[in-house]
Amino acid sequence: MSCNGNAAAATTVKATPGCCANDHSNTHVHEHQHSDEHHSTSASRRRDSCCAHSESNEIIADDEEPESRSLTARLSWLVTGMDCPSCARKVEKAVQALPQVKQCRVAFATEKLLVDIAHDNSSTAVDSIKMQVNDAVVNVGFKLQQVGKKPTNTDDASLQQNLREHWHAITLVSAIVIAAILTQFNGDASQWLFTFASVFGVIPVINRSIKLARSGTPFAIETLMSVATVGALILGETAESAMVLVLFMVGEKLESFAAGKARKGIKSLMSLVPEEATTIVDDKRIVVAASDLQPGDIIEIKPGDRLPADGALLASGISFDESALTGESVPVEHQADDIVMAGSLAVNRLARLRVVSESGHNAIDRILHLIEEAEENKAPIERFLDRFSRWYTPAMMFLALLVVVVPPLLFGGDWTEWVYKGLTLLLIACPCALVISTPAAVTSALSSASKRGVLVKGGAALEQIGRIQQIAFDKTGTLTQGVPAVTSVVSFIDDEAKVLQLAASIEQTSNHPLATAILAHAELKSVALLAVSNDQTLAGLGVQGEVQLGGSAQLIKLLAPHHMTAQLAELAHVRTVIEDLENGGNTTVVVLQDEQVIGLVALADSIRDDARQAVEQLQKLGINTVMLTGDNRRTAKVIADSLGMEFRAELLPEDKSRIVGELSQDKDTAMVGDGINDAPAMKSASLGIAMGGGTDVALEAADVALMHNRLIELPQMVELGQATLTNIKQNISLAVGLKAIFLVTTLLGVTGLWVAILADSGATALVTANALRLLRK
Repeated sequence: MSCNGNAAAATTVKATPGCCANDHSNTHVHEHQHSDEHHSTSASRRRDSCCAHSESNEIIADDEEPESRSLTARLSWLVTGMDCPSCARKVEKAVQALPQVKQCRVAFATEKLLVDIAHDNSSTAVDSIKMQVNDAVVNVGFKLQQVGKKPTNTDDASLQQNLREHWHAITLVSAIVIAAILTQFNGDASQWLFTFASVFGVIPVINRSIKLARSGTPFAIETLMSVATVGALILGETAESAMVLVLFMVGEKLESFAAGKARKGIKSLMSLVPEEATTIVDDKRIVVAASDLQPGDIIEIKPGDRLPADGALLASGISFDESALTGESVPVEHQADDIVMAGSLAVNRLARLRVVSESGHNAIDRILHLIEEAEENKAPIERFLDRFSRWYTPAMMFLALLVVVVPPLLFGGDWTEWVYKGLTLLLIACPCALVISTPAAVTSALSSASKRGVLVKGGAALEQIGRIQQIAFDKTGTLTQGVPAVTSVVSFIDDEAKVLQLAASIEQTSNHPLATAILAHAELKSVALLAVSNDQTLAGLGVQGEVQLGGSAQLIKLLAPHHMTAQLAELAHVRTVIEDLENGGNTTVVVLQDEQVIGLVALADSIRDDARQAVEQLQKLGINTVMLTGDNRRTAKVIADSLGMEFRAELLPEDKSRIVGELSQDKDTAMVGDGINDAPAMKSASLGIAMGGGTDVALEAADVALMHNRLIELPQMVELGQATLTNIKQNISLAVGLKAIFLVTTLLGVTGLWVAILADSGATALVTANALRLLRK
């Protein structure tokens, strides 16, 4: 299971203190319709940790455990030759056994080895650790490669290279074929050649089993194969021992092929970012490495080229093909200042952009980093099978020993017959098919989801998706576009311009969506803003401030109507207008001057184009849908009725969290949101789902992220989760069922060694082939 690849030998880079700290800027947040409607927008771009840097083997401050950030540093490599998740565990055990290694993890989907070491190691010590890690990985049959190094294209490998890589297998198969032919002419020569083939084939397997045993994996498939092959040779079953080795190699190749197919979607993401970029410096074009780009650099992209980093467009009307990232087949036309993701393909004309992402932190890097983190969150079934396999193999080896010893000693059975049956049982007992039944399905499903722009953070989340019975939606920015606009200004003092002026003046220090809408409307109407003092947010109520009118300070408040129930009860005409506006789907803001109601501002937000279709498809799948909003009941009812779903209105963030928790007790419930205030509810839900255009906090809190903001992906994601659960159950049934059948036939003497290994390889092939069907979902 080894491939070409050179061990990494990268330069050590000193970690910058604090480079892993997340810097989320605080912004002024206020509420008109409870905080559900008021999403805080980060005023500065999030600074991600250094851990996803694209250069290999750098010492990187560890962002996954903040408390030990100053104590550890991280090295990273690509591991070549892994065929299944059990290979990843072999590497982990071998590297973890090294004394200088604090922690290590292998992300099978991205083939990356992450090693944490003490941060205070000298340069010489680090080089020594790198050598030890490389030796440990090589000893268990794999090779390391630099993260930033472009992998060899195996599709274009020359015949000579293929012969070098597979000479051992070719020699073994050739010897067996010649031996099989010789059985017709010279039986003794045939037996000798079968013996040679068996010894020649088993020596590398024995070597690997010894190395694995030394590195902490004594009960690997290599151990079972070594015992079975040597035992068959001792019994004189030379032809069968040789066939066992051939079928074992075929099984390995099938696993390797399946693993490559499952990782194809993820590898295609990794290849989207070009290695070089054209920067503009003093009107001159300079070609630099993409990894050297810094925020603020100006880059130029020709039609047909891909973006090397996330960038803000400097001109309008330029189209980009984002299908590889979002699944959207039609090129998207962007305007000036739009953020375009790394990996997007320029379509119609030359484009210049300002880089907004640091090296190693563009959109694709973030997705890959989250995929690596996702592998830590194994599905419950996978965790159970991992624990099960640890005692299953030793137990089966003990059972095989009993089969060999008990019948001859207690019942006078023939030693040769029962030793043969014991060896056959060893091969049947191989847990490969059972162990890969879940991770093969999960890896295929994660790859399929990533191609659609849906990021699922691990097998546990994927398994939970398949069990979801109910989905709760945030309203603003999730079911709606999140871009409200002023629909009308109502004045009770016969001066609409003054009402708009006062409302916009109080809002001018805020960047909230409703505030932005009011300010945009004031600009459209050419309304001059007044100076404001003592402005403050009234938690859960609205916002207020003082302006100078007629030589005196006037207190101006903007409040939500449902926080003024007692006051509005005495103002029937105001209440009537509010009800009419809200029945039309508007959100209303009451404007008060020195505690007197002087007017209303009505705003409306349009429903997403695909929201209705997504809700309908979810309901066809038997998923109940409910909208949770801080908006007023009338506006909520208009939107909910148009989508055909239930609703809960006038909720604070803590109310949403409480309701989602209650819903999750009755049914497995997912929460879909995009704002900071949605994060508590996402954590309370069985599954948190974030819209990709939402805040960093929401994306971090979520188990699933819709990176392209399309709700129509939700029902498809649920179907994928349900299909994955079904696939896992089918795989486990295939693996266990075949082993149970052949266990009985072996003890009855019906099947022999070659049938046993064929059953094991066949089960592995069936399980992987079944899992690969998820790639087409």
